Amino acid sequence: MRILYFTRADSVHDQRFIAALAESGHEGFVLRLNRGEYHTPAGVPALDWAGTDGLLSEMEIPRLTDDLTDLLNAVRPDLVHAGPLHDLAFLVARTGFSPLLSMSWGFDLMHDVLVNPDATEKARFALGHSTRLITDAHCSAAKAVQLGFDHNKICIFPWGVDLNYFTPVAARIRGAVWRERQGWGDKRVLLCLRSWEPNYGVDVLLKAFAQAAKQDHDLRLILLGDGSQREQLLAILEEEQLVDKVFLGGRVPNQDLLTFYGAADVYVTPSNVDGSSVSLMEAMACGLPTIASDIPANAEWIANGQTGWLFPDGSVEHLAEVLSQIPTFDLPAAGKRARAHAEKYADWQRNKQLLFLCWEQSLISSKGRS
Repeated sequence: MRILYFTRADSVHDQRFIAALAESGHEGFVLRLNRGEYHTPAGVPALDWAGTDGLLSEMEIPRLTDDLTDLLNAVRPDLVHAGPLHDLAFLVARTGFSPLLSMSWGFDLMHDVLVNPDATEKARFALGHSTRLITDAHCSAAKAVQLGFDHNKICIFPWGVDLNYFTPVAARIRGAVWRERQGWGDKRVLLCLRSWEPNYGVDVLLKAFAQAAKQDHDLRLILLGDGSQREQLLAILEEEQLVDKVFLGGRVPNQDLLTFYGAADVYVTPSNVDGSSVSLMEAMACGLPTIASDIPANAEWIANGQTGWLFPDGSVEHLAEVLSQIPTFDLPAAGKRARAHAEKYADWQRNKQLLFLCWEQSLISSKGRS
């Protein structure tokens, strides 16, 4: 089967899907909406086209639709795998190509279609022309059904992580060295990797951390990433006098994250919007319990009081209360349960077999055999 994987640009998640395509036995191609220089795994050639810069604009839709139509006619794939819904899957749907396997990236169904009527209509159009849909969480699958998609045509699976790389032992070995160098060997260390964007609640975490750190003087925070809220978050650090209690690591390559998972006692994800978070799965695989906002996608992974603790989304006060209770939590026991949960549900080597099956089902469905 000739499969075209169509994505915005490049991410850890894209690399994982493209690598899976390379080893699947199918003939694969990758097409990216955004212009740029990208690393593409061997065996999956990247197709050249004009594309665009940034997000899809209304003015560019006609040109991109025509360019994409020409490219599809030249490449003649048996299947196109495209997402997010309201831009890339929408573009493919406009060309009339079938079979189309649309993929939700979480934010498209769990945020964009809720706040933007145009995104809703584009997602609905894409779903109406899709043979099947891939999503990583039951909550986003339910949203697709609300938009009129047949639940029986949805492939639901968490994308998963490399459980042989992200392990508690490997993480702790690396992390212990970092903690000692930082002088945090005897501290209670939190870790947050979420982007510094409004959807990810990092501002809520910093404000809650400021409150909790006034009571627990051994509380520390590793804050990685960057984003449009940079100035706002740095201002909070200065105002709350947290500079000596928060380590700012910037954007860190995925292969270096193991050190920080190992250096932490608790992972924190305060997102307002999410699908099944890969960083959450990586933290669980490393034996870290998680404190998470109680949005639907997080609640699918965190059993309150078992693999971590949930707090009401957006509530600084409730998060601060949970952070202040960390000394009373049995972190090792919660971490062991987190690892066990990751082994059962977040194994990419096992989960990607569902991806291969979904490709096959999409082609079969398009030929009227299901």
